[in-house]
Amino acid sequence: MVRRNAEEVQGGGNDELFADDFVDHTPQPGRTPDKAGALELYKVLRAAFPDFHAVIHWQAAEGNLVTIYKTYHGTHEGEFFGIAPTGKAIRFETVDAMRVVDGRITEHWGVANLFSLMEQLGATPGGR
Repeated sequence: MVRRNAEEVQGGGNDELFADDFVDHTPQPGRTPDKAGALELYKVLRAAFPDFHAVIHWQAAEGNLVTIYKTYHGTHEGEFFGIAPTGKAIRFETVDAMRVVDGRITEHWGVANLFSLMEQLGATPGGR
């Protein structure tokens, strides 16, 4: 289910994997901590990086909690947080933990290396 989320939801837009009462315990700035907020974030990412996809390095499960470590890749072809398209290839790492109940993702906690992403887009001091 968590692997399908990385491939089908984040990269493709399928929203059937989230429970209606989904809670994101670490929402991104400007996003609501619910299913709509998570899906909107993925929509923004796919608009900015049309080839947005994850390479999964590993995942582990304990009970109904699954942790996944992955690297996202994409090409910056649309506006992202006010940054005009650069055409640059980007990559950044993420660790997510997701609770799966009755075949649906019900909760999420995550940490993404967004500083690295912004640096790659030239939006931080020292950005390339």
